[in-house]
Formats: sequence, C-alpha cells, structure tokens
Amino acid sequence: MSLDFRTSFVREPNSLRNHPALVLNADYRPLSYYPLSLWPWQEAVKAAWLDRVQIIAEYDEVVRSPSTEIRIPSVVVLKDYVKPQKRVAFTRFNLFLRDEFRCQYCGAKGDLTFDHVVPRARGGVTSWENVVAACSSCNLRKGAKSLSRSGMSLLRAPSRPAAEELRNQGRKFPPNHLHETWLDFLYWDAELEA
Repeated sequence: MSLDFRTSFVREPNSLRNHPALVLNADYRPLSYYPLSLWPWQEAVKAAWLDRVQIIAEYDEVVRSPSTEIRIPSVVVLKDYVKPQKRVAFTRFNLFLRDEFRCQYCGAKGDLTFDHVVPRARGGVTSWENVVAACSSCNLRKGAKSLSRSGMSLLRAPSRPAAEELRNQGRKFPPNHLHETWLDFLYWDAELEA
C-alpha cells in the first residue's frame, strides 16, 4: 500500500467524499448556477465553525473531533452578501454556456470549438459579437470564408450576454446529482405546475 493512498484515505474517508454543501448568498440565492456553487464538506464545516455561514440543511452523516460532533452541512448561507459580478468574463466556458453548448451552425452538441464569424484573416476580432461555439466539422467547412461564401448561417447572432442572462442560462444545465435539500433553493422561483 502506497503512502499517498493511506494519506488520502485518512484525510478524506470514502463515506464523506461526496457530501458537498450548496453555498447560497445572503439573499438565499446560489452564488452561481453553472457551475453550481458547491463547497467540499470540509470547507462548509470550517466556515460554520468560523461563524461565516449559517447552516440551513444537513446530511445524516456526522464528523467528529475529540471534543465535538457536527452533522455535515448540505446547504449553507453566507452571513455577508457577496455582490454578483456585472461584467461577464469572455472565456471559452462562458461562450459555450451562452450558446447552450451547441454548434451555432448546425445545432450539434459535443466536440465543440469556437469560430470567428468574420474570420481573423479578414479583420474579424475576438469578441462576444464575433465568436460562436462551433463543432469541428462546421468550423473546418467554414474555414476562413465569410458566412455568405461558405453557404452557412447562424442559428442565433452572437452578442455579449448580461450576467443575469448567463446565470439563468446556467440553470438549464443542472449537475448530475442534486441533493434533495438543495431543490428548494435552486428552483424556488420556477413556475409551479397547475
């Protein structure tokens, strides 16, 4: 048995590895939806111990020290409000999120790259208004041609997303696992079924 394995086992037992805490801002909204604002259980316990968060919901599992026992938090609320960013960073991830992880030429999902609508060889710039998500085959097909010369068209014209728009877009892509205690805080403003 290697020393690394033993060390990681002692530091993070298997039974506690998958107990992340949903982190809510002081207004009870997640700090982010995509990626969902989650902390490892150790961070949530530390923040609670330092009185930086309020624990709203807990898992059934507990952690113990020689003098204390605490149930693992599943939802925590920051005591101090963190002002959301107004400016959206121009990153590959945010670009794909804006375009709903779909090629903006054919609508395909997966194997995405990005494409300059007006090619850089023709003076196109790297900006929200000129870059779209594209699958590899559409990107190769378009190449350095203009849209009209390539015979291709866009599903939606590229634009700079507002921060709130991107947050709402992220809500469409929940992670694979949502703990039952998180649901009321993630979709509290969703329209109810009649």
